[in-house]
Amino acid sequence: MSNQRRFIRYSEAPLDVLYNDMITGKRSALAHAITLVESTKAEKRNLSEAILSKTLKHLRGGITYPNKSTVSFRIGLTGPPGAGKSTLIETLGKYLTSLGHRVAVLAVDPSSAKTGGSLLGDRTRMTELSRDENAYIRPSPSSGTLGGVTRSTNEAIILCEGAGYNIILVETMGVGQSEFAVKDMVDMFVLIIPPAGGDELQGIKKGIVEVADFIIVNKADGELEAPARKIQAEYTSALKLLHRHHPLWNPVVQRVSALKNIGLEKAWETMEHYHEIMINAHELEKVRREQYRVWMWNHIRDNIMDRFRKHSKIHSNVEIIENQVMNEIITPGMGADRLMQIFSGD
Repeated sequence: MSNQRRFIRYSEAPLDVLYNDMITGKRSALAHAITLVESTKAEKRNLSEAILSKTLKHLRGGITYPNKSTVSFRIGLTGPPGAGKSTLIETLGKYLTSLGHRVAVLAVDPSSAKTGGSLLGDRTRMTELSRDENAYIRPSPSSGTLGGVTRSTNEAIILCEGAGYNIILVETMGVGQSEFAVKDMVDMFVLIIPPAGGDELQGIKKGIVEVADFIIVNKADGELEAPARKIQAEYTSALKLLHRHHPLWNPVVQRVSALKNIGLEKAWETMEHYHEIMINAHELEKVRREQYRVWMWNHIRDNIMDRFRKHSKIHSNVEIIENQVMNEIITPGMGADRLMQIFSGD
């Protein structure tokens, strides 16, 4: 019987079978549930809403994680290419599972323009962690969404927590608006940077540093240890000049070497300390409630834009109005007004 359940086809099974298998920790069931929330097909969206509703009810009832708090910890991790994010996440993930945690990694990857599939394949970059029974890695296609973070990422977090994963790591591409989108779906936002300075990091300094709760300087070993110390000092000084985005927490900068497994234990202690402060001050629940409100309106905006583009009269008139705007016959504002009038039927 156990072998039959292990290889069950969830696409052919009743929803209750999928749900029960997911909340009892079967990774194949969790994978299928996340596939449902990633789908844009109406019938699969209906199934995903049903399993999400069950999961939310389950979470409201409280989950007991082995020897851990019932409050999950959602951590967003971002950084420029070459910062060593995947290596750091794998090393950190292995350390956390050794402590008895269950870790889910949602890695938002660039999508294929034709298929919408994930290109990078984080399982191939986190081979050790992917074999850990207490870890789950899910490359998540961005499907062309600005910043790569979609509704499905937010809902996948809920499913992972329902499946018993108490630490959720969300890795972003490290470009565009993804960092700010992830900030609105996690408890702690971590910026990972390489031991470099000057023009190489100018692009990430102003906006992202202002919203980071924790900055990690990775690759701080060997010949790069001295540059890592220097960049740590520079960012520590810069943080003192920035406005604190949370009155209960001063962002800190620490050095680690994910490759050599140096400093990860101290970094985790910092993350745990932040989490405890937020929980004890009853701020975590308040922040999450506000995040849910923000994402509801994000979904409304995305759905409206999708319906707008698919509207038959918009589709037949958009090229004409675009050409009028580009040829300066009408202004962009006038063009927008005319399309809105067509959409609303005025």
